[in-house]
Amino acid sequence: MLSFRELARRLVSDGVVEKISHQRISQLARSDETFPPVVQVGRSSAVDYRLARPYFAGRKSRQGQRTDLDTGSAGR
Repeated sequence: MLSFRELARRLVSDGVVEKISHQRISQLARSDETFPPVVQVGRSSAVDYRLARPYFAGRKSRQGQRTDLDTGSAGR
């Protein structure tokens, strides 16, 4: 089990993602229903790296993409 901060560091050091912050991981954990199960360890959130690595490896990065300008969005 890794904290979100340690998960971010390890994903980058293992070359799974180019860069990611623990804040972004926290955001994904709250908003993406396919995110691996999160466990509270004290005041920190943690996730199993064996589940998180494939999740991030298969995830398409949308860094910098403005979803509010997407002409194919469901909100229109």
